[in-house]
Amino acid sequence: MSSCLATYVSVTLTKVDPTAQALNAFLASVERRAYRTAQIALRHEADALDAVQDAMLQLARRYARRPSEEWRPLFYRILQNRIRDLQRRRTVRSRVLAFLPWSSEDEGDDPVERTPDPAPGPAAEVEGDQIGTALQHAVGQLPTRQREAFLLRSLEGLDVAETAAAMGCSEGSVKTHYSRAVHALREQLGEFMT
Repeated sequence: MSSCLATYVSVTLTKVDPTAQALNAFLASVERRAYRTAQIALRHEADALDAVQDAMLQLARRYARRPSEEWRPLFYRILQNRIRDLQRRRTVRSRVLAFLPWSSEDEGDDPVERTPDPAPGPAAEVEGDQIGTALQHAVGQLPTRQREAFLLRSLEGLDVAETAAAMGCSEGSVKTHYSRAVHALREQLGEFMT
């Protein structure tokens, strides 16, 4: 994933200058966490990759000349908007396709989707996977604004002001959404906290 994203962004920057290098370094530093954020929100790997790539391209094309301190909140604002766009598109598509006469069962079976994951997992990994799966599921169950606040604050490490800028709301709202998200996650994940 890393080389794929970096390739797309490097193509958009025509001349190598300190700003371009700083932007590439910034994008490289946020790409994995941004992908994970999008993957949790969209629950689809290809859509998550598209959302992150689109956000990176838009930041590089439109906001590269802004001060580097503004890139993080701008990037996450762009990413959250792209995620919302994909969720809306998915909702509309499912409504339209529900009326069409064919179903997904009519399509051929994709052998790539049936291929098992080759990564072996020892007992410790299994337990870690269970906790990770439970956390991912619990975060996915949060209301949208709480999920955004939690992911931006905890996963991305943004401060309250940057999170507020990325979410387009006040700092007080960020604090409220984040607090409610943490409390909800503690309730849902209580069995793993002991």
